Amino acid sequence: MAFGRGSKMDGRRSSPSSSSSLCTTTTIVVFVALCLVGAWMMTSSTIFPLEISSNKKAAVKEQPATLATVNYGASEEEAASGNTAEGMNRFGDTDNNDNAVPEEPNNTVPSEEEKFSESAVEKPVESSEEKAPTKEKEKSKDTFDDANGKTEQSSAKEGEDSESGSGESDGPKNGDDEERKEDDTTTVTGNEQSDGERKDDQEEKAEGNDSKDTTDQPQIEETVDETGEKGLGAKSNEVFPDGAQSEILKESNTENGSFKTQDAESKNEKESQAASNSSDDETTYNWKLCNNNAGTDYIPCLDNEKAIKKLRTTKHYEHRERHCPVEPPTCVVPLPEGYKRPVEWPTSRDKVWYSNVPHTKLAEYKGHQNWVKVSGDHLLFPGGGTQFKNGALHYIDTIQQALPDIAWGKRSRVILDVGCGVASFGGYMFDRDVLTMSFAPKDEHEAQVQFALERGIPAISAVMGTKRLPYPSRVFDVIHCARCRVPWHIEGGMLLLELNRLLRPGGYFVWSATPVYQKLPEDVEIWNAMSSLTKAMCWKMVNKTKDKLNQVGMAIYQKPMDNSCYEKRPENSPPLCKETDDADAAWNVPLQACMHKLPAGQSVRGSKWPETWPQRLEKTPYWIDDSHVGVYGKPGNEDFEADYAHWKRVVSKSYVNGMGIDWSKVRNVMDMRAVYGGFAAALRDQKVWVMNIVPIDSADTLPIIYERGLFGMYHDWCESFSTYPRTYDLLHADHLFSKLKKRCKLLPVFAEVDRILRPEGKLIVRDNAETINELQGMVKSLQWEVRMTYTKGNEGLLCVQKSMWRPKEIEASM
Repeated sequence: MAFGRGSKMDGRRSSPSSSSSLCTTTTIVVFVALCLVGAWMMTSSTIFPLEISSNKKAAVKEQPATLATVNYGASEEEAASGNTAEGMNRFGDTDNNDNAVPEEPNNTVPSEEEKFSESAVEKPVESSEEKAPTKEKEKSKDTFDDANGKTEQSSAKEGEDSESGSGESDGPKNGDDEERKEDDTTTVTGNEQSDGERKDDQEEKAEGNDSKDTTDQPQIEETVDETGEKGLGAKSNEVFPDGAQSEILKESNTENGSFKTQDAESKNEKESQAASNSSDDETTYNWKLCNNNAGTDYIPCLDNEKAIKKLRTTKHYEHRERHCPVEPPTCVVPLPEGYKRPVEWPTSRDKVWYSNVPHTKLAEYKGHQNWVKVSGDHLLFPGGGTQFKNGALHYIDTIQQALPDIAWGKRSRVILDVGCGVASFGGYMFDRDVLTMSFAPKDEHEAQVQFALERGIPAISAVMGTKRLPYPSRVFDVIHCARCRVPWHIEGGMLLLELNRLLRPGGYFVWSATPVYQKLPEDVEIWNAMSSLTKAMCWKMVNKTKDKLNQVGMAIYQKPMDNSCYEKRPENSPPLCKETDDADAAWNVPLQACMHKLPAGQSVRGSKWPETWPQRLEKTPYWIDDSHVGVYGKPGNEDFEADYAHWKRVVSKSYVNGMGIDWSKVRNVMDMRAVYGGFAAALRDQKVWVMNIVPIDSADTLPIIYERGLFGMYHDWCESFSTYPRTYDLLHADHLFSKLKKRCKLLPVFAEVDRILRPEGKLIVRDNAETINELQGMVKSLQWEVRMTYTKGNEGLLCVQKSMWRPKEIEASM
């Protein structure tokens, strides 16, 4: 070619003819060569796209990560523009976003056939390319705290620490990828929630510089094992516990870096769908209205007419005790006609809507005693009672004057009111910083406990019959009875001996009844019998006085602090209980006419009076020390302190400021699975009271709750609770439902939640993701509003609001 022109060949110049021939030959050779090249290029066209396809494989492999981001925290538009971090930052770390792995701008999703055909070719490539990100990912694993759940926390400083290999980082430099990997679902409805959660994140980042040294702060790390029990250690302030962390560790140990594999994604989705289908097969949500004679006031365990009719006797008020159906109901209780949003506290103490509790019989019976009166659309409560017609506050102050040592709101904080009526005594005790557990039977005094709860005053439906009350021994500072109509002196004093079991050593019994101040033959007989009984029980009458304004009298007795009096009694009557008799056993335990010995030893519960209120709220009980193992596995005193620190953080940062709950509309609160009462203690500054429930299959921590100046009771959530419908504004359940699934079906439990929760009331659930999803299906079937749902790993949080009205198809079921 080029070398032929003008070149010398063996030293001679070519002739013109030979040059022309050479040019022709060269031209032909060039033409043929070009043809061959063209042909070669044409035949090679099927090879080049293979190389292009190979280049595309990396993009295709990255695409699932982009799609996962869309599912986990951002809209598709945000994912396409690479701005998913903003959506995720409502719950996660906002630091170091510049270091996030850029997203693939091409959002074309390959077909399933394409993915499948390419997977065999891609696998060697991705393993070599993604080994390096795995190391960085292992450094950036988030940690979680206890199964109660905590707010996430990470900081730029911790990210830097992870670079230096400290291994303590909660917030990695590639934080967005970590969020995409670990977050399953995050949904927040309403601006209040998202703003609150962003505020939560900002507050936590402000603490980020201190979060590295976690040993200085008591914190909980709770793990949920296969038996549902929990263990505890110290970790950083995160939203969810180490139950989820185990799953994250499994993902981090793979060789796929920050990306999921199609095999894993498909397997997880198929398992999720199978679980969902299985769950749907097991429970169908065909809700119907309950159809029984109790109507809108239905309490399943107190209105079981079939069981009540079979009773052999009602001499001991057996017909007022609990008789639960064999199969718990799954129906929903209808609303009273004209039901309205309840009046808010403290106005509710004086008046409520008549349409919400449409009963007038009590007003007819007790109106002259200022219990309750009907006035237009309202029921009015003047604050009176049988023994305090001129108001409860005057009566309360009369007791204080008669016995200054009772010290309302300081020495005496938690009291029991027997036969409470409409609970005006307990309602006005709030003015003296005293918490009152009021109870009365569901009897001819129509809906008296329902009136109390509608007013925002704590009360339950119960009776002193044949069984122990559902409280531990030696927990009440004072027990009060004002014309409670209980025959204390009969049958060996069995009922008064039950009060003796409940009363704290050194505590007081205030008895205001006609035998104290009237001289009718029956009253004198009862007084003499009571005097003999209380003396034999070693109760000392510290005062007997008369309220001149109300024209009533009262006697005040004090329980001894030790066993010295018991040992000096001339007769063993009432007898001491057997050593094997557990005084704290209270669930369906028959009453016995005996007395339990008082605790001996300075480190035994009940041997000392608690700290004065409010110091007792925060101080670890004296009998809880490092020799006891706490519920979460730490030494008892550390366990207690860590639990309280945890709930203060969760309540202040999440519940009060992050969920959009208007706490001015919340009054009656229940913690359905309380441990140490930390949740209730953290709500102290709110104008609420909390009923702490310790399930019968949980650790018996109820005495600790009382020691703190709080109250509660035992209950089995496989049965109905002893309260009227529509009585609580907020229910809180921390890892309750997942444990219940091992003992009973969830559908009747959720029906019970619906029964006792007021319309527009809130339910907050912290539990494993599977249980959260199952509950969410039930919630939606009743058209409740899902305010927030959040799952991370195997842990989840759900906040829902009950609908004001029933779905039309349910209303039509009657």
